[in-house]
Amino acid sequence: MKHVTLRQLKVFEAVARHLNYSRAAQELHLSQPAVSMQMKQLEGSAGMPLLEQIGKKIFLTEAGREMQHYARGVTQQLDEAAEALTELKDASRGHLQLTIISTAKYFAPKFVAKFCRRHPGVTLKLDVCNRATLLERLARNETDLVIMGHPPQGLDLTLQPFAPNPHVIVAAPEHALARARRIALKRIAGETFLQREPGSGTRMLMERVFAEHGLAVNAGMEIGSDETIKQAVMAGMGIGFLSSHTVQLELQAKRLVMLDVVGFPIVRNWYIVHRTDKRLSPVARSFKEFLLGETAGLPPGEPGSRRRARR
Repeated sequence: MKHVTLRQLKVFEAVARHLNYSRAAQELHLSQPAVSMQMKQLEGSAGMPLLEQIGKKIFLTEAGREMQHYARGVTQQLDEAAEALTELKDASRGHLQLTIISTAKYFAPKFVAKFCRRHPGVTLKLDVCNRATLLERLARNETDLVIMGHPPQGLDLTLQPFAPNPHVIVAAPEHALARARRIALKRIAGETFLQREPGSGTRMLMERVFAEHGLAVNAGMEIGSDETIKQAVMAGMGIGFLSSHTVQLELQAKRLVMLDVVGFPIVRNWYIVHRTDKRLSPVARSFKEFLLGETAGLPPGEPGSRRRARR
């Protein structure tokens, strides 16, 4: 069938349901002649009658019953599409795809939880992944928003800092330098570091900090997660360079200590990131505004800045 319009299908669906031109016209806010004209045009496209009148009653032909099945499906899908678009206009409902770097899982969920409490109608999908996977999802446009600490170069991204992200050096309480003060970075460089995998933002920052001082990292082992690094440091296998957000519980429990290294902590930022060409939904815009508002009073971290972190 060619040249069939959605209007014709909608009119036919109403007529087939009521088997009455007048009732269909009233439902659709059309005149009865307009309904009759749409039906004639549809039957012309079909090449056969869809309705037959016997006496004063209207009946569906066999072709009409077949057409009713498809017309009902089309109109239902149109109604569902209209409902979905209405939800997308409402920031209190809809869907949000949020991806956070694994290090941020110690920091970001409290903000996500607060947003969800304020917007119970929002369906949130939260993914936690490493840097490589996160960048793939950004490149493929498979996520709405990203929270990360070290935005990449070379991608067309919109990024906004929203909170400081201090990095510290931690060791087991029994470590020889645990009680030392004003430790020179050159002295620390001789220690065995347990470091993240290549491509990790934390590892890149660590290597950059040491390189700025003409030093190399004495890498003892590559480990793919902050949790495993913490366990290995507690076991005395070496020391670690980590975001302070990842070690707060261990520091409070005195299972780890923060080494007093000159120039530390190294303070960078957490960023909320999305593709520049991404058309953010009302829900995504609402979450971004919420996050920036919730963290507006926090001191920013600037590249190269150093500030004493709380022990």
